[in-house]
Amino acid sequence: MTLDTRTQKQRMLAGDLYDAGDAQIQADLAATREWLVRYNASLGATSAERHRLLVERFAAVGRGAGIRPPFHCDYGFNIRVGEGVFLNFNCVILDVVEVAIGDKTQIGPGVQILTADHPRTPAERESGLEFGRPIRIGRNVWIGGGAILLPGVTVGDDAVIGAGSVVTRDVPAGATVVGNPARQRPSHPGASR
Repeated sequence: MTLDTRTQKQRMLAGDLYDAGDAQIQADLAATREWLVRYNASLGATSAERHRLLVERFAAVGRGAGIRPPFHCDYGFNIRVGEGVFLNFNCVILDVVEVAIGDKTQIGPGVQILTADHPRTPAERESGLEFGRPIRIGRNVWIGGGAILLPGVTVGDDAVIGAGSVVTRDVPAGATVVGNPARQRPSHPGASR
């Protein structure tokens, strides 16, 4: 049996079970809360000023990417947004592991992107340990308001997710999904995407 010598943060970033009450993780959460206070006070700022704030905290921010406050996330440093990405008001990203959003993706208001997960068995859950599964969203995706993306989901390029949909599994490139759980709509001959 090998002793796991990784820090709780290293375990979190690897998507393994970790203790969210760990001092370093709590310090990272506190730093993000301080950043969020500044970011969410920037509604009247220019898009360039808000972009500079995103660059301070996110892993990567493409040219022309923007997020309308209020916005909420756990850490920020696990979020990568491509060029021209847009998130409307009241989006939430629980980024215990990587969230990658491709170029030109448009995300409606109130969307939740949730990488945080919990053990399924009561005994493991009672231990208080958590884990995360990354979410990857392709380029030129449109996600309607109020949609929820669950841990581990990948959304292909050019996909559409209908407003209020709950995405529980991967979405193929070019597909349109709607509902709870989100299901692919049949394509119709001659329909434009």
